[in-house]
Amino acid sequence: MSIEHLKSRLPDYAKDLKLNLGSLATEPVLTQQQRAGTFIVAALASRNAEVTAAITAEFAPLLSAEALAAAKAAAAIMGMNNIYYRFTHLVGGDYPKLPAKLRMNVMAKPGVEKVDFELWSLAVSAVNGCGMCMESHEKVVRHGGLSSEQVQAAVRIAAVVHAVAATLDGEDALAGAARQLAA
Repeated sequence: MSIEHLKSRLPDYAKDLKLNLGSLATEPVLTQQQRAGTFIVAALASRNAEVTAAITAEFAPLLSAEALAAAKAAAAIMGMNNIYYRFTHLVGGDYPKLPAKLRMNVMAKPGVEKVDFELWSLAVSAVNGCGMCMESHEKVVRHGGLSSEQVQAAVRIAAVVHAVAATLDGEDALAGAARQLAA
């Protein structure tokens, strides 16, 4: 599987996704590690097995074993944090003042440059819709030297990967419904 496989699976109405997927795969404002890791974390956060398999096949070879593990860790830890911190932010009350009591050790020693891990955490937070986490990680990566164009590129990757996953999920659901009706 590859990006080309995903592009071939997208219906004609999603032509813009095909084009964006292709252009973002070579996005020049991000380093190879930043770009590859962002694709992988966005795929993991999008929860579509086909998208995750194709993107991992395409981008994992561009990462060291440590960077691939860090990308997976960013997706995992932010899957937890995005739910928790979105809750505390939206509900308010005493919850934001209470200690989270959730282990997040990987954030202190992610195995890659801190700014790359934070960029990946930002991309996952964008997919998961946690405003508090997006704000927090955006400040860290900007303080770490990344430009607004680099942040935007990572979020564009996350947006397109998520849209591809959602489109393929929808198409698969429609195909399944059509098969049931035909049976």
